[in-house]
Amino acid sequence: PRGGREERGEAQTGEGVTWLSRRPEEPVLLAELKPGRPQRYDWKSSCETWSVAFSPDGAWFAWSQGHCVVKLIPWPLEEAELCKTSERKSRGSKAEARSRGVAKEKTLECGQIVWGLAFSAWPVAEAGEADPACAVGLPCLILATGLNDGQIKVWEVQTGHLLFSLLGHQDVVRDLSFAPNGSLILVSASRDKTLRVWDLSRDGRQVQVLSGHVQWVYCCSISPDCSMLCSAAGEKSALLWSMRSYTLIRRLEGHQSSVVSCDFSPDSALLVTASYDACVIMWDPYTGEQLRTLRHVPLHSAVDYSSEVHTSSLRSVCFSPEGLYLATVADDRLLRIWALELRSPVAFAPMTNGLCCMYFPHGGFIATGTRDGHVQFWTAPRVLSSLKHLCRKALRTFLTTYQVLALPIPRKLKEFLTYRTF
Repeated sequence: PRGGREERGEAQTGEGVTWLSRRPEEPVLLAELKPGRPQRYDWKSSCETWSVAFSPDGAWFAWSQGHCVVKLIPWPLEEAELCKTSERKSRGSKAEARSRGVAKEKTLECGQIVWGLAFSAWPVAEAGEADPACAVGLPCLILATGLNDGQIKVWEVQTGHLLFSLLGHQDVVRDLSFAPNGSLILVSASRDKTLRVWDLSRDGRQVQVLSGHVQWVYCCSISPDCSMLCSAAGEKSALLWSMRSYTLIRRLEGHQSSVVSCDFSPDSALLVTASYDACVIMWDPYTGEQLRTLRHVPLHSAVDYSSEVHTSSLRSVCFSPEGLYLATVADDRLLRIWALELRSPVAFAPMTNGLCCMYFPHGGFIATGTRDGHVQFWTAPRVLSSLKHLCRKALRTFLTTYQVLALPIPRKLKEFLTYRTF
C-alpha cells in the first residue's frame, strides 16, 4: 500500500499504532452568523460572543449576539446557510421548513449583557407532580443565561418562558455549567470571585457558595461523572472541587499566567486548563499530576513580553466528544486542533478575534465565538475510535486513577488506562 505511517499521519506508542488512521484535514468554515442590529439597546453595550452552547441532544445551538439578546437556532443549520447559497434559495428553504413544521429560530431578550450559557434537559414530570417547566409526561430543554448584573435567568427553550431568576452574585456571571447527570444542579462562576451551586429541582435554591479564588472567576466545568468541578480565574492556578462535599480537593499549580479556560475529557480521566501563558496543561485530576504541556508557538509573529497577554494567549479549550482531540482558540488568530497523543497541532484554521469554542455533541463540527459578536461553524476531524480507546473510555468512566493502579494487571496496561503512554 502507498505511504508509511508518517505519510498517513498515524500515531504510535510502544505497542504500535493507537488511534489515528490518517492525518485530519484542515477545518473548513461552513457558515458565519452575524448579530442583528440592536433595537432598543445601545450598540455600545456589548457585541462580543463570550459563550456558545449546543444542547446535549444536539438539536439546538445558542449564542449571545450582544445587545442583551440570545439567539436559539435549530440544528443542523439549514442547507442554504451551510452552503451559503443565494438569498432566494434560502427563503425557499425556510418556507419549506415552515411547511414541514420544523423548529424555528427563537430570540430571548435578557435585559442585560449575556456572558454565560448552558443547556440542560428537564426530566419528564409524572402524574400528580407540579412542574414549573414542562407539561406532565413531556420532556423539555432549558437554557441558563449568566448576566452582566449578576443574575442568572433560566428559560424553557420551546416556549421561551422565563422559569427562574437566580439572585446571589454581586457581579458579572461569567460562566455556567450544568451537572451532566440530569440532576438540575447548576454551577455559576462570577467576577465576584465566587462560584455558586444552585438546585433547580428545588425551585432554584442556592445550595453552596464556593470561595477560594482571589481574582475574577472565568470558567467552570463539571466532570462528566459529576464527581468534580474545576474553576479557572485570573490566577496562575486552577481549583479542583468535590461535587459531593463542595470542598476544595486541590490547587493545580503549573501555569505562569492567568488560567482562563478548563474542560474534562468525556471519561473524566483527564482535565485540561488553558492560560494566558500560551500553554495548555493536561492533568490527571485524581492525582494532580501534569501529564503533558501543549505550547502554542506563534506562527507569524513574535510574542510580546511587555504585556501579560501575548499574541498567542489562549482564550478557550475544549475536548472532542470521543475524547481523542482538543480544540483551542488563541489571540494569534488561529483555531488549532490537537490529537491527544501528539505535542503539536494536527490542523489549523485562520480566525480573527476568537473568544470561545465548543464541539458539537456528536462530533464533526466546532462552533467559535468572536469579539465582534459573530459565531462561526467549522468542520472538525471525524475519527473512528479504536477498540482499545473505547475500552479505556468505558473503564475510566467508573474507575479512578487510584483504582486502576490497584488492579492486578500488567504495568503497561495500567499506563495505557491512566493516559501515561504519551
